Amino acid sequence: MKIFLVGAGGVIGRRLTPLLVAAGHQVIGTTRSADKVAAVKALGAEPLVADAFDAEAVARAVAAAAPHVVIHQLTDLPFAPCTPHYAEGLARNSRLRIEGTRNLVAAARAAGVKRLIAQSIAFIYAPGTGLRVETDPLNPDPAQAATVAGVNALEAATLSLPEGVVLRYGLLYGEGTWSPGKPIRPPSVHVEAAAQAALLAVTKAKPGVYNIAEDDGCASSDKAKRDLGFDAGFRITP
Repeated sequence: MKIFLVGAGGVIGRRLTPLLVAAGHQVIGTTRSADKVAAVKALGAEPLVADAFDAEAVARAVAAAAPHVVIHQLTDLPFAPCTPHYAEGLARNSRLRIEGTRNLVAAARAAGVKRLIAQSIAFIYAPGTGLRVETDPLNPDPAQAATVAGVNALEAATLSLPEGVVLRYGLLYGEGTWSPGKPIRPPSVHVEAAAQAALLAVTKAKPGVYNIAEDDGCASSDKAKRDLGFDAGFRITP
C-alpha cells in the first residue's frame, strides 16, 4: 500500500518508516524541516517538506500522493518536563493536535482516504482504580485542560473518518526520547514497540481507540493485543 506518513523524521517516524518499507509499503514521508530530507530518504521513504498548519499545502500534498492510508505522527514537544519552556511546548503541541489534525483529516477526506491512524496519549485518563481502558474519561483537572482539549480535538477529527484509528501511546522511552534508558512512569511504552503498533494498525486495526502501553498496572492494552497482535516487548534492535 501507499502510506502518507506525517512526521517521518520524528522519534517514532524514524522507526516506523523502515518497518513500513520492510513490510512492502510505499512511503511518502513528511518532515517540517528541509534539514531532515536526506535522513527521511535514507530511511526508505520519498521525502516531502510539509507544514501541517498550511491547509492548502497539506491538501495538495495528500491529493498528489493519493495514498491508501495516512499516518499522523506529528508532535511538537522539544522541551522536557521541568525545563523552563515545557509549558510553552505543551501549548504548541495542543495547537498542532487541533489545527494540524483538522487540516490533515480534511485533506484525507478530500482525497478519498478512509483510513487515518493518529498518535494520541494514554497518560491523560482521569484518576481511578484499576487499569484504564479506552472508554474511561479523560482527566478533568483544569491544569490539564489544554492537553485534554488537544487530545479531544485530535481524536474526534480522526474518528470522523470511516476508518479512523487512534493509538493512545504510553510515555515513550528509548533512544531519542526524554528517557533513553528506562520508563519515566506508567503508563509507558518503548518507542520501537510504539512504532510497530502503528505498522500493525495499517492492516489490522478496526476503527476506534487503542491503548498502546506496557503491562505496568496503569492502562490496559488488551484491545490492542487482541486486534493488532501488539507486543510491548517488540524491539527493532536486539
